[in-house]
Amino acid sequence: MSEQQIIAVVGATGAQGGGLVRAILDDRSGRFAARALTRDPASARATELAALGAEVVGADLDDADSLRKAFDGAHGAFVVTNFWEPRTPEEELVRPATAREREQAGNAARAGQEAGVRHFVWSTLPDTRGYFRPDDGTPTFGGSYKVPHADGKAEADRFFLESGVPTTFLQANVYYEAFLDMFAPRRDESGALVLPLGFGEARVAAHAAEDVGRTALGIFRHGLGLAGRRVSVAGSLLTGEQYAAALCLALGEPVTYQSVNPALIRAAGFPGAAEVGNMLQYLIAAAPDIAELIDYEQLRELNPSLQSFDTWLTTHLPTSANFSSSAPS
Repeated sequence: MSEQQIIAVVGATGAQGGGLVRAILDDRSGRFAARALTRDPASARATELAALGAEVVGADLDDADSLRKAFDGAHGAFVVTNFWEPRTPEEELVRPATAREREQAGNAARAGQEAGVRHFVWSTLPDTRGYFRPDDGTPTFGGSYKVPHADGKAEADRFFLESGVPTTFLQANVYYEAFLDMFAPRRDESGALVLPLGFGEARVAAHAAEDVGRTALGIFRHGLGLAGRRVSVAGSLLTGEQYAAALCLALGEPVTYQSVNPALIRAAGFPGAAEVGNMLQYLIAAAPDIAELIDYEQLRELNPSLQSFDTWLTTHLPTSANFSSSAPS
């Protein structure tokens, strides 16, 4: 057997990076070896990856030197930043999450270039700002952002382009897992299940979290032919009514889709409500462009195990008794 090519995986204990590490370890071809990068190699998740056969290495996206060392000898590197990492208000004031992500992406891109990485897969998101009108009354964050967790990543694309390292831009969409949490069905006053979502009539792309990592492995397998390309992950492209119908079949009881205006979500008052409302408004406005970017034939070639929403529900959905009876505010 030829020597394995090392894939350095940033965020290896998270959803996307962890999915890639496991996909590499499960790959029967043995072409790649997984180098799991984490700030805390002693954590329970890191220890679990080591037990499965991954090389676990300490590295921090805020520490360029640690990244260069972690990338040394790697053929490829998967890079993801975490906008949602818990932070204190003081930390956010000094260094907003968007600025932090840009700096971290820049550190990774430069470190990979200096270490001789031959292929980046950068987990990015689209710039949403072109889908909002200046006079539409939607809030703006940080001076220019409409959906900061997407717009900031889109700005960071340039660091990978400037690095000169061949880069594939991997875009996630809505996680199926959101239907167990933020987008979960709820019981109304009569006890019936409703699915209150700000999807309007749009078809919204979604996928299992682990399918991001599996698709990333497919990209590394494919090689540099996908350098400079964007790959949008989606296992299903459904309307709110169709997501409700799938939940109905899985749960064995009616689930009614209830369209919620994104403006109502922005006004709901929960932490991050304004950004979530903007995100949903973007998903509606950009639906045709999002759908056009999805290449199902390519996705199934990269990830033969790509899961539809129906398939995913057979193994991940709790019983209907687990859903909250409290309606969203």
